[in-house]
Amino acid sequence: MTDQPEAEFQNAFWAAKHAMMNAAATAYAQHGVYEGQQFILRCLWAEDGLTPGEVAKRLNLSTPTVTRATTRMETAGLLRREPHATDRRLVRLRLTERGRELEHAIEAESERLVARALATLDPGERAFLVASLRAIERNLTREE
Repeated sequence: MTDQPEAEFQNAFWAAKHAMMNAAATAYAQHGVYEGQQFILRCLWAEDGLTPGEVAKRLNLSTPTVTRATTRMETAGLLRREPHATDRRLVRLRLTERGRELEHAIEAESERLVARALATLDPGERAFLVASLRAIERNLTREE
């Protein structure tokens, strides 16, 4: 422990986040999915035909962020946009056959990634880590 616990926390958190992002990017890239797109795919696997705004709300992202990502995903053949039945300003995001077929492969990659990340932690440490991360999220998202 250093004399600066704030700096040590920030460095450790950043390093873990960076390692997780790099490992995820490598794992998902094997399937033509860029890191972050797996979350959009999960939303559509659960409920195909959502609008970008609905996906954004479920992932706590901005709609423009989802729109940019889904544009790349459409180009990659993972999904297609369909006009909304009642509102011409909106589109529905529909998985392509390729997008649907990736569900098991991406979920398996995610499971392997989590197993690697938590490999040396016992169940109590895992539970404490998850609780601590949720507490950090609450601390940073609550109104001051």
